[in-house]
Amino acid sequence: MGFVQACAKAEVEPDRPFLYEWDGDPIAVCVVDNEYFAVDDTCTHDRWSLCDGYVEDGEIVCTLHMARFCVRTGAVRTPPAYEPLKVYPVKVEGEFVLIDPEAGTYADE
Repeated sequence: MGFVQACAKAEVEPDRPFLYEWDGDPIAVCVVDNEYFAVDDTCTHDRWSLCDGYVEDGEIVCTLHMARFCVRTGAVRTPPAYEPLKVYPVKVEGEFVLIDPEAGTYADE
């Protein structure tokens, strides 16, 4: 499949993830220091949308129980979650953020 347009860069706020859905699967698009990232939107602890949370210090925070995940690697930074998030390749073309929703992987850390 390859890369698809997920959103405009302007739609992604520095402290708030943008929700993109691909074939029914929710993906959170985040920006940290003008670099864009995409991770699974669902917290691995209690199935809560991470787009209901916020981004802080390079981490996406689940507001249900405050689990934190690295937006670069998907790694758990703060329990109660213990399973990482899937991360997706991202590229920026002009004013748009593109992701490859079929190439998501779990990073080793």
